[in-house]
Amino acid sequence: MPIPRLPRPRGLVAVLAAAAIALPLGAAPAAADDPPFRDPGLPLNERIDDLLGRLTTDEKVSLLHQYQPAIPRLGMDPFRTGTEALHGVAWLGEATVFPQAVGLGATWDTGLVERVGDVTGTEMRGFNAQDPAAHGLNVWAPVVDPLRDPRWGRNEEGYSEEPLLVGDMATAYTGGLRGDDDFYLKTAPSLKHFAGYNIEEKRDQLSVTVPPRALNEYVYPSFRPAIEAGNATGVMASYNLINGRPAHLTPLLNDVRSWSDADLMVVSDAFAPGNVVETQGYYDDHAESHAAMLKAGIDSYTDQGEDSSVTVGRFQDALDQGLIGEEDLDRSVRHILSVRFRLGEFDPPDRVPYSDITPDVIDSPEHRELAREAATSQMTLLRNDGALPLDAGADTDVAVVGPLADTLYEDWYSGTMPYRSTPADGIAERLGEGGSVGVSEGADRIALKADGGYVTASGDEEGGVLRVGDGEGDARSLTVFDWGEGVVTLRTDANGKVVGLGEGNRLYNDQDQPNGWFVQQLFRFEEVDGGVALKYAGYDEWNRKYIAVDGEGRLSVSADSVEDAAVFEREVLSSGAEEAVEAASDADAAVVVLGNMPFINGRETDDREEIELPPAQQELLEAVTEANPNTVLVVESSYPMAVPWAEENVPAVLWTSHAGQETGNALASVLYGDEEPQGHLPQTWYRSTGDLPDMGDYDVQHSGHTYRHYEGEALYPFGHGLSYTSFEYGEPEIDRRKVGADGTVTVKVPVTNTGDRDGEEVVQLYSRQLDSRTEQPLKQLRDFARVSVPAGGTVTAELTVDARDLGFWDVTRGEWAVEKAKHELMVGASADDIRHSVKIKVKGEKIPARDVTAQTRAADFDRYSGIALADETKVEGDTVAAKAGDWIAFDGTDLSPEPSMFTARAAAVSGGAAVEVRVGAPDGEKIGEAAIGATGGVYDYEEFTGDLGKAPGGKKNDVYLVFTGEVRLSSFSLE
Repeated sequence: MPIPRLPRPRGLVAVLAAAAIALPLGAAPAAADDPPFRDPGLPLNERIDDLLGRLTTDEKVSLLHQYQPAIPRLGMDPFRTGTEALHGVAWLGEATVFPQAVGLGATWDTGLVERVGDVTGTEMRGFNAQDPAAHGLNVWAPVVDPLRDPRWGRNEEGYSEEPLLVGDMATAYTGGLRGDDDFYLKTAPSLKHFAGYNIEEKRDQLSVTVPPRALNEYVYPSFRPAIEAGNATGVMASYNLINGRPAHLTPLLNDVRSWSDADLMVVSDAFAPGNVVETQGYYDDHAESHAAMLKAGIDSYTDQGEDSSVTVGRFQDALDQGLIGEEDLDRSVRHILSVRFRLGEFDPPDRVPYSDITPDVIDSPEHRELAREAATSQMTLLRNDGALPLDAGADTDVAVVGPLADTLYEDWYSGTMPYRSTPADGIAERLGEGGSVGVSEGADRIALKADGGYVTASGDEEGGVLRVGDGEGDARSLTVFDWGEGVVTLRTDANGKVVGLGEGNRLYNDQDQPNGWFVQQLFRFEEVDGGVALKYAGYDEWNRKYIAVDGEGRLSVSADSVEDAAVFEREVLSSGAEEAVEAASDADAAVVVLGNMPFINGRETDDREEIELPPAQQELLEAVTEANPNTVLVVESSYPMAVPWAEENVPAVLWTSHAGQETGNALASVLYGDEEPQGHLPQTWYRSTGDLPDMGDYDVQHSGHTYRHYEGEALYPFGHGLSYTSFEYGEPEIDRRKVGADGTVTVKVPVTNTGDRDGEEVVQLYSRQLDSRTEQPLKQLRDFARVSVPAGGTVTAELTVDARDLGFWDVTRGEWAVEKAKHELMVGASADDIRHSVKIKVKGEKIPARDVTAQTRAADFDRYSGIALADETKVEGDTVAAKAGDWIAFDGTDLSPEPSMFTARAAAVSGGAAVEVRVGAPDGEKIGEAAIGATGGVYDYEEFTGDLGKAPGGKKNDVYLVFTGEVRLSSFSLE
């Protein structure tokens, strides 16, 4: 039967609508000598008012920092905002580790994701019981930035490229995190990162252009549902600038607060408050910048680690200078206190439904079982030419090869896995004593010879400094792993540890895996005369230096150029590809496990340059496939990878995210058919890096990003996921062919399992608007339903779409509009596998011709080329920042009044530019212009006018404003 797509919104918003409703009848009254804020029988607002009135100004300021101190005179304990809980509790020790968020997105199962959130919240309460001051209950999760580009370094942290799926997953996960009580919170989730964040390169200096349609149709639908449902208790501001203004100062935070009647707590990202002055240069001093952030809506400041004195000092300076007042402090502290009250901090434990959770819940058997279920559910079968499921008969020989065959990796926001089931482990356990599993990493083992001997590693468990000496055997053996873009890691066979930069800038073999904020275990080989040089490629200030050998033979990162580097002769001790081929040649099947290491080439602070498999991994795949035609490729990765060769040549391809402690068991259960592959891609998989547009263009409609706008042929489309059975879709039935703007259309689709196995299918409903005043997506997901269908049976999937959701942001009037139009509703198994379609008519409005006789905001264009959106003032407003040759277009403009004057409100540092008015095309008929003189600065606007010649009549003219130089245009009119 169908599994519901959306968890029902909770009652919290209604409960707190007036913030005047008390806790349930029967709540224990406060003791007679307790202040009113301790009385759970009083309305929340009264309790906050009472506590707020008791706080001194200095105490209020102290609560603005991430580490809020105790206030003993009021009995207030320390409180810390911000614990990481992206796919399980992170950074606090061993905890249940679930699949990466992108893997959870691949489940398309909100019920499952809510249960994962519930377990994560429960374990968070368990950690909080251990150390309440250090393990805070405000969790910074989930990440709801839509995954518009697979090269984004933090792709693993998000759910999908489609906002509807993002919103559903976020609503489900935060629903589990916050718990099922109408008032009390299990944890207080904060959504990351608001807004327009999707690039790591200079992320604290980059301004992204997000036009009104992109904001309202792509960004807001990702963030809004979880807040509107009452599940998320706030957002985290992002590092970037949005439309020229730091996200920590954006007035868009006011929109976020309007989505909920409850108080929301807005937190800064780590060290971001200082960036407003130091890297963004937006204000000259920190007192001014912090005052502006407080007024914009930032409540909690994450800066300088546990040292709150810097933040406190900046706010004290702002108070002393009169930049903020008590009312500004009260507004933010109220938001903070609201969350603390709802976490139950000030109430008797017997009133708080989560206060009895103890640390023994962490990594419980039930949680391990859910981790396995989640890992299994996200396994996504991309291709299958009959190779899967594998035969698990007696005396079965399987080769499991590749750099990820017998290991599991954690990512930056992962918890510590309490145990690890690797792919090889899972397959061996599944086969039992009757089968045989051969394992090969498929990586070359090399030795590096230099003057004086070989690079030699310590055999001690704790490792030591690498030296050039007379080492033999494993002491001089290095295993090389290729992670793409020329980056490799080196593991010493002497002790199995990875080589990295250590004390004294020397190389040590002392790490289990690449790790840390500054990943220091990365290298590149460069060909030089006489051999190779080794370049350090870690993510820190040393990453342009080379390896040299000092007078004592120690390897160090100390050469400034390749000319000064040590030259090594690279000797191949054993070929990884040959070893893997030997393991695979006589096996009944070969499972090749390739992909990424989450700390390398695609993580926070580092975007990918390429989406293809690393060269050595591609060569390994080709060699094994040639040796054994019964080869299965398992791509274990944090993001989509381009594997067109595999699609053409490998019998079966399956994708999994880094799925946590149960990865191997889950993988084996799918490979051997004990479980159906259930995952469906939450992102488009492209054929090559060359298929991707400019990563810096955030506006997906403009750039052609995502399935909504991509006109090429995807390698694997959004929503794709195969099964071991087959499904036939019957003709859809709709309850109406015409629908009003406030109506709903229900689509019922019979789904028949035509195979001989029970299976699950994700039925997807897309729409396409057939006629419109403006450009529309090629298609857009509107609903989905996961249905379980027995072999030979039929189940009816029911999908709905609200006519309002078929609307779009009307830039002519700055509002959401449902247009009178025909729409095609399409039912299918993916964005490119549409089985049936029906047409409906939406009885919306006819959007009038654009009227530009009054002042028109320049940022409300329909189309554009070259321009950026910038800040009109430091506080509010967007303006068009243009250079010579850029243009903006206003479609469907009414020129019937025969305007004779063009007025432009513009700013320019220097004069000499003009804004031309053209009709029909950027190089179409020029009917006038306004010369723009120097105004003194980018925030200094003046009105400039110019005469218009005879303009074409009619109400459907495309008017272009073309710029001949650097201008900021705020608004204009044709009068």
